[in-house]
Amino acid sequence: MTSAPASPAALAFGGLPLSAPLLLALERLSFTAMTPIQAATLPFILAGRDIIARAKTGSGKTAAFALGTLQKIDTASATTQALILCPTRELADQVAQAIRQLAQTIPNLRVLTLCGGVPIRGQVESLQRGAHIAVGTPGRVLDLLDREALNVSGISTLVLDEADRMVDMGFYEDIARVASHCPTARQTLLFSATYPENIRKLTTRLLRSPQEITVDAERAPQAITQKFFEIDPSARLAAVVQLLSHFRPESALAFCNTKAGCRELTEYLHAAGISALALHGDLEQRDRDEVLVQFTQRSCVVLVATDVAARGLDIADLALVINVEVSPDQDVHVHRIGRTGRADRTGIALTLCAPEEMQWATQIEAFQPTRLEWAKLADYPADVRQPLKASMMTLLILGGKRDKLRPGDVLGALTGEAGLSKEEVGKIAVGDAVSYVAVARAAAGRAMEALANGQIKGKKFRIRMLGVDGQGRPADGGKPEAGLSMPARTGAKSGDREAPRRATGARPPRSGAGNQAGAGAPSWSKPQPRSGSGSGSGAPRRDDGRARPAGSSAQKRSKPAR
Repeated sequence: MTSAPASPAALAFGGLPLSAPLLLALERLSFTAMTPIQAATLPFILAGRDIIARAKTGSGKTAAFALGTLQKIDTASATTQALILCPTRELADQVAQAIRQLAQTIPNLRVLTLCGGVPIRGQVESLQRGAHIAVGTPGRVLDLLDREALNVSGISTLVLDEADRMVDMGFYEDIARVASHCPTARQTLLFSATYPENIRKLTTRLLRSPQEITVDAERAPQAITQKFFEIDPSARLAAVVQLLSHFRPESALAFCNTKAGCRELTEYLHAAGISALALHGDLEQRDRDEVLVQFTQRSCVVLVATDVAARGLDIADLALVINVEVSPDQDVHVHRIGRTGRADRTGIALTLCAPEEMQWATQIEAFQPTRLEWAKLADYPADVRQPLKASMMTLLILGGKRDKLRPGDVLGALTGEAGLSKEEVGKIAVGDAVSYVAVARAAAGRAMEALANGQIKGKKFRIRMLGVDGQGRPADGGKPEAGLSMPARTGAKSGDREAPRRATGARPPRSGAGNQAGAGAPSWSKPQPRSGSGSGSGAPRRDDGRARPAGSSAQKRSKPAR
């Protein structure tokens, strides 16, 4: 295995032996100069070499392997010629979308997403019609292979994206089994943010004389301002509230080491009047999708996530990252803070460090080219004049591409019957079966009522507001929005007991949920012990199922009075 450093100079795509349709697509997308990872990998990919590339999310790696894959696709053949494995459904969707954009000038090319969380029958039927490129998660791909619904005997390219996280999530043997179905004479491209020993074993097993490529950008970017704060473990959550109230970001990502930590911090932020949602491995796929769409549509200020759950997310214009706990892995730390300061923008990364975590901070400092900058919390007073609420709220429309809906149809309904201005309508995402639209918080009730009682493109659709309870109260403890607690206005028939739940988005209470936020400002109590992730007794668990390191501060936090 050899090593090739990335070229520091920005090279033009025109200097590569890419097909004319791909060069035209790059021109239309205004992609002119390659990123370092693209300049380093594409020559080897186009030459047919197996590669191992260390690249973080947001580095441009998707375009690198997508271009190399598309270059070899023969659309005259209906066989599946490329398979791309990703750790999560969200990343698979992002990769498939990126490939479709780059393939916009290639007629009749079919890209299919194969992930769990949706019925498998539709994927089986789609495979029967043929797909040139399949993008999916290892579990669902393996299920389709076992059912003999997916034929990979014609695969010429196998891509393992975010390979380290797939292994961390327990997909090592699944990846090996999927690869065993593919031809031996194939090209395998492995991309990973980190390169631990288990990835080395995987590469030895699956790749042939791979070219190893390392990009120096894996170290902390200079566009990011980092600050470390030494804290008392019992004041950790209060410190998060103080920093959020001081910086007042439009969107922020807070990393916790455990699922239990995510849940606790989210409840604490709600009690402090801060709009927040949790993203961790215990969420059902539907709940996960709704959390992510609210965050990307600016209907949530703070996304509280574990490293595994947040892997592969590409959030634009993320101003602030808070490491609620120090990661014991310096590569993970760099990956966390790399979510901000992207695309030549600047960002802020704040890390809270308890005394028992100082050893990990020292490791991070040794990994970086500069010394850590330590700051005092007292120098960052909270701004408590206004609660930190999201400026938008998200409406879910039970209709999508299958109903011939387009973003313009949704915009027209909102600016027409609902009477909203274009400035009061945010991002619109139309999926196959459902659509999401962000509307200004002050106009959310009006938009909800107008769409529920009116029509979109001549049809009536069921509408649901995300992030509210049965009385129309936002999950962050804000006031009820006008119109959200009036099920009679949604066109429900008399005696329809399900109408209030459909109209407002309230769901039947789950056993042991207890997730509703209390009202009022938090009061700091003495630290209370926690029982861990809620998955049984014993040591607290990480999001990947492993026991937390001894001495963790996760059991030494305080919670606001409920």
